[in-house]
Amino acid sequence: MQIKRIHFLVLGCGLWVIGIFGCAPAPYVRPSPPAGMPGIYHKVERGQTLWRIAKTYNEDLEELARINHIPDTTALEVGQLIFIPNRQKPAPLPAGTSPDDFMWPLRGRVIATFGSVNNNMINRGINIQPGSSFDIVASRSGKVVFSDNNFVGFGKTLIIDHGDGFSSVYARNSELLVKAGDNVSKGALIAKAGSAGRDKSTYLHFEIRKGHVSQNPYFYLP
Repeated sequence: MQIKRIHFLVLGCGLWVIGIFGCAPAPYVRPSPPAGMPGIYHKVERGQTLWRIAKTYNEDLEELARINHIPDTTALEVGQLIFIPNRQKPAPLPAGTSPDDFMWPLRGRVIATFGSVNNNMINRGINIQPGSSFDIVASRSGKVVFSDNNFVGFGKTLIIDHGDGFSSVYARNSELLVKAGDNVSKGALIAKAGSAGRDKSTYLHFEIRKGHVSQNPYFYLP
C-alpha cells in the first residue's frame, strides 16, 4: 500500500521529462521592488541559497522570488542583490553551510532546468550530466521511502524523505546502493548515474519537493 501511494505521488507531481534540452540562464537584473514598499537589499555571498536567505529573514521563499523577479530557470549569483521587504537592517547569515542545507547530488553540468518544456512535457526538476564521476550522493540527510529498479520511464529511482516536509528524488540511475527503509546521511553515496527508457544519454534527474509540490532546485542548492 505504501509503495502504491508513493507511486501515485510521483506520477501526480509530474516527474515526467524526456530527452536532453537546455535553457541559458537569464542575465541578472537588479530587482525593482513595488512602489512604496520599504525594505533593504541583501548581497548574496558564496554558498548562500535563496532558501537560506528566506529562512534567515523569515520570508516566504516563493514570495521573495516573485518580488525579486527571479525566474525558475536561473541560479543566484555571488554579489546579486536580493530585496528583503519590510526590513530596516541586514540579518547576518551563518558562514558556510548548515546541516539542513541541501547539497548538489552529482558533480556535473545542468543540461535541463526546472520548468523547461520539451514535447509538451514539463521538467519538474533538473537534469545533471556527470563530469568525471558518476557517484550520486544524498542531497540532505533523511530516510529512503521509495526505491524502484524499473520505475516507469525513469528506471532505477530513489526518494528520500528529509523529515520536515521536504523530500528529494533521484531518477535514471544505473545502480542503487541503498534501499527503502535505510537512513542516509547528507553526502552519503546512494547511487550511480545512468540512463533509462529510450533515451540512452547518461544523466541524473533530480527533484526537491515541499510536500507534494516540486520546487526549483536552484533556490535550494548553493
